[in-house]
Amino acid sequence: MSHTVFIDGDVGTTGLQIRQRLEGRTDITLIRLPEDKRKDVEARREALNSAEAVILCLPDEAAREAVSLISNPEVRVIDASTAHRTHPDWVYGFAEMTAEQRDLIAAAKRISNPGCYATGFIALARPLSEAGILPPFWPLTCNAVSGYSGGGKSMIAEFEKSMAEGGTDDAYRIYATGLNHKHLPEMTHYSGLESPPVFTPAVGRYAQGMIVEIPLQLWALPEEPELGRLFEIYDDYYAGETFVTVADFEETQALKALQPEMLNDTNHLRIHVFGDEAGQQARLVAVLDNLGKGASGAAVQNLNLALGLDETLSLI
Repeated sequence: MSHTVFIDGDVGTTGLQIRQRLEGRTDITLIRLPEDKRKDVEARREALNSAEAVILCLPDEAAREAVSLISNPEVRVIDASTAHRTHPDWVYGFAEMTAEQRDLIAAAKRISNPGCYATGFIALARPLSEAGILPPFWPLTCNAVSGYSGGGKSMIAEFEKSMAEGGTDDAYRIYATGLNHKHLPEMTHYSGLESPPVFTPAVGRYAQGMIVEIPLQLWALPEEPELGRLFEIYDDYYAGETFVTVADFEETQALKALQPEMLNDTNHLRIHVFGDEAGQQARLVAVLDNLGKGASGAAVQNLNLALGLDETLSLI
């Protein structure tokens, strides 16, 4: 049986990677519009309503418009924009987030694909919140760095052009200095927090891959947990998962460095628990591909679940 899928916005960074992952599959038939019809409302309306599943790779307002064009109640929608990520009628598409999340995704007609930074942050914060280690009122900080592909076409062009062509020679750049990054609502909502973390994102001179980090003063937490306790919580929480795994605790303590490109072109997220036992401090780190588990990989995983297929299809 072949399932019909329409990717609205399949020429952008995320949409293109989703299409590349799905092309060649015998169980998927992609609906594609001719170049001159890509922005034609009626052509899009027909494609949106004739597909079994739709993946939206559009800016927020365009994603909302696309949803408004869908009248067929059987169409399943996966939205990769930020438009619906905390909407109560949409299921958050992070399959490993809770024990029941997969079933919710599989049953949903509306699925919001998580943000890349949010995926790393929630993967680190949610298990500790559920275990009672992080109280809802706790003032968290999140530090992160991503490849420039996370900034979309304009940032990709800026970093890949020469200075003479109007590009940049920046090696590293902080941004969202107004502390209002678009991922903050979902980071807060799905981590069990009452207030958003202080989020300090940055971009480096490399294409893709990211590190998301939460530093903790263990001595200040109500339970004053040991590092080994944090590892055990993560190890239990993600036991049996294919795409979210926890690095061996002893091996992690021996590591001197991590680099953000180690999981590029995969749908994997890897958690590391670093720290100083004597000083009661921890660095909780998630490594993932911002275009993989942080975007296109997660969308394909959600598509597989929504269509009742093996969730690992097209993913490594």
